[in-house]
Amino acid sequence: MMGQQLKGKSALVTGSTSGIGQGIAEAFAAEGANIMLNGFGDKAAIEALRARLEKQSGAIVDYHGADMSKPAEIEAMMKRAAERFGAVDILVNNAGIQHVAPVDEFPPEKWDAIIAINLTSAFHCTRLALPGMKKKRWGRVINIASAHGLVASPNKSAYVAAKHGIVGFTKTLALEVAEQGITANSICPGFVLTPLVQKQIDDLAAANGISAEKAAKDMILAPQPTKQFVKIEEIAAMALYLALPATASINGAAMSVDGGWTAR
Repeated sequence: MMGQQLKGKSALVTGSTSGIGQGIAEAFAAEGANIMLNGFGDKAAIEALRARLEKQSGAIVDYHGADMSKPAEIEAMMKRAAERFGAVDILVNNAGIQHVAPVDEFPPEKWDAIIAINLTSAFHCTRLALPGMKKKRWGRVINIASAHGLVASPNKSAYVAAKHGIVGFTKTLALEVAEQGITANSICPGFVLTPLVQKQIDDLAAANGISAEKAAKDMILAPQPTKQFVKIEEIAAMALYLALPATASINGAAMSVDGGWTAR
């Protein structure tokens, strides 16, 4: 039987046409929420996803292709969500990109893009969602940070800076809205086998002349004690947990889902 824990609620998930974001959108749809999808990809594939989730949720599932590096497009998406749903009750800031290089070789335009998409877009989506949440005196802001929001790795300066920024932004927001029925929390996943991580594996394998499997096990999963990738469904389960009325006292937290990485 389809769950209905989020029936009547509306969720917007950025970067939800693949990877973690798609997994979260699927989990929310399974609980009866209206969903606004966002992200890049093949138009037919996105429409197939939208239609499938709409059937699954029994609610409205819409899509907006806003580029998360462009504030005007984010505003258009948030306006569309407000028109379709009345308000965004649950905002999941998930969209992200990656580039790996030492600081003195890091292309400035890549730095700017990562900060814009991984950090600044969360600010824009949140500032535009808050008035509707405050009016209802209920809301959930769930920011997908990373283990790299708590600890660092070399050659990922922009990503680590952005994810640390997300954790700090989340804490500040949590304090601001604590008396208004709204919570703000971040989820800090370890390595999840998303398209973004698969590209890192392939690049490492090519650069070191080793198999993708060896690159994944010896290089990517080295800090993760389980030596297993975190599953998308596990991140989605945490996001769903934080969206429920029962977790109203979890506020300003950075929830590690990393197989023990940050326990070291």
